Amino acid sequence: MRERFASMHWCTILGIVLTATLLLNTGCGGGGNSTTSGTPQNGSVSVMLSDAGTPDWATIGVKVLNIAFIPQGGGANVNVYTTPSPAPVVNLAQLDSIEELMGKLSVPAGTYTGAVLTLSGNQGDVTLIVAAQPTSGFPLAGGTVVAANQIQIQGTSGSAGSLTVPLNLNFTAPLVVTANQTAALNVEFDLSHPAFLVGHVTSGGIVWAVNFNGPVHPKPIEDLTKLVLRHIYGSVTAVAADNTSITISRLFPAKPVTSPETAVDSKQSLTILADSTNGTIFYDLDAKTSGTIKSFAAQASSLTGKFVRVAARYQQDGSLVAVRIWVSSTFAKVWLDPEGYIYHVDQTTNTLTVADEDGTATALTVNANTQFFFRRPGAGDKDATPIGTGTAFLANLYRGFKVHADVVDALATPLVAQEVDIEIARFDGTVSAASATGFTDTRQFPTSADNYTVALSYISNTTPNGKDANGNAVTGFKWWYFTFPTKPDTGATAITDFIAATSGVVSFGPSIPAPTVWAESYATWGDAANPNGWSVAWTILAPSPIPLGTVSAPWSASTSSFGMSVTVGTITSPTVTVDVSTTAGSATQVYQVDKSGTGIVTVSPQDITSASGLAAFTSSTNGVGLNGTKVKVFGVPTANGHIKAYLIAYFTGTAPTM
Repeated sequence: MRERFASMHWCTILGIVLTATLLLNTGCGGGGNSTTSGTPQNGSVSVMLSDAGTPDWATIGVKVLNIAFIPQGGGANVNVYTTPSPAPVVNLAQLDSIEELMGKLSVPAGTYTGAVLTLSGNQGDVTLIVAAQPTSGFPLAGGTVVAANQIQIQGTSGSAGSLTVPLNLNFTAPLVVTANQTAALNVEFDLSHPAFLVGHVTSGGIVWAVNFNGPVHPKPIEDLTKLVLRHIYGSVTAVAADNTSITISRLFPAKPVTSPETAVDSKQSLTILADSTNGTIFYDLDAKTSGTIKSFAAQASSLTGKFVRVAARYQQDGSLVAVRIWVSSTFAKVWLDPEGYIYHVDQTTNTLTVADEDGTATALTVNANTQFFFRRPGAGDKDATPIGTGTAFLANLYRGFKVHADVVDALATPLVAQEVDIEIARFDGTVSAASATGFTDTRQFPTSADNYTVALSYISNTTPNGKDANGNAVTGFKWWYFTFPTKPDTGATAITDFIAATSGVVSFGPSIPAPTVWAESYATWGDAANPNGWSVAWTILAPSPIPLGTVSAPWSASTSSFGMSVTVGTITSPTVTVDVSTTAGSATQVYQVDKSGTGIVTVSPQDITSASGLAAFTSSTNGVGLNGTKVKVFGVPTANGHIKAYLIAYFTGTAPTM
């Protein structure tokens, strides 16, 4: 799904959704801040960033300057996070449905209805580096570092040199912070939403407009203990007197990448427990030894001052437990191990190629001792147990999986993988042959050897699978449309509905390929439905990108639709009807894209549930009420041959050339 959006010639519209999600580990609470004998009482909020990633980018770096909570009932916003100087760069491209833990913040007890997230908006504060092998048709070569003057950050305020982008996040339910208890906030950047990065291709080159003020969708954290956290970097500041835990200062790798890699201190302190039940696998990278520990007693005298990388999981009380931990006296050693998307799996040479953050690809040799783990934080014993060992397991890996590997010796040639953490097992491609037991996923890549056609089964209908929109426990397979993540289809009719939703067909004539039904599926290992393989827990149906077209039948208010045609060479397609929803909560997302003669690109969301937004979109002057208006539609083919639009961009000013 990510690459489908990225492959359009007129732009790379990867997207961003800033979704405030929250978990309440506490009971109900009222507005305002609680006090005891006049002393304000604080709780803790674990603040995390995540995204739905894109393999076309190795780095999409942003700087979070400040987070403030909005108290229920009014009053001044409560500042809960201010970045140190220099501000660390968070690489969103590495957070594919996993969480980057910014810190565990002290917050006055009370009830909060939203937050203001402030990003840095100066030229050069957003870093863009193309992945090692982007999709066919992507307008930049692999490893390209986009120049700062080619990036235009939208929605900035302030003066030159001190520009910021304030983002207002409205919580779907109040966030209750109780004294001495822990809650969590997850801000999700959905990089594949067609509203974030607009690469406007013209005869003069590409201008990348970064639009942070995109759609906001709530995505509640269903269970803190099941979150997959990105590996945490830090420096050890203390070991507990009882040796059960270590305290670290949270570190972020410097961006752009330095040589040797250095760290930026976030000034946030975290406590990490050893797993006293299942054991923590402890890797000493300096001594090149490893073993399983249940406390830090044997290491206590030498840990303080050393650098660590931790694969951690949450416990229900908000504490962090180390599943695996890597330790070295130098930061570069804990950072060097490859992290990113799998690019190639070669069972002939027993190599695995993984993307790096600088846009290069790293080849790893897999041998008989290489262990493979699948992150399952909700089950501590499974999270700490390999699901396979040796070269034969490569048959179960596919391009697009998100992994973080560990090598035997970072200075050796070739690099040999000691263990591979599979953080996300994602299949994305064309859906076909959906049935009561599963479906076929077909994917093609620039390198044909990476192509796959996989028959995927749904998870068992008795397997717990989070909650529905009303907070009720769900078992079995679930799915939703990309633009409506808060409305999953669950329960007894989910599979039947999925079969119906993937069977639509639309035609632009024989000269233009018919849009396919595209989906992104997240799998789990060892479910009852497939004990020795992958089973799909949930699928996101992606609106297919329709080629850049023009309005050929103006807006009809009575049918809430318009017609569009596509021209290829000298051939213009028949008109296809585009159905648009104006219903609040499920409305088609609409963006007006303007490019002035001076090269400035502006992306403006239009709320078509309002009279003014609908009027602008359907205008007979420059909207879809005018024949010839350029439009980019993302939608799903329906049984009646129409396109059900989930996102539409329409162009005013200078239209794109492709």
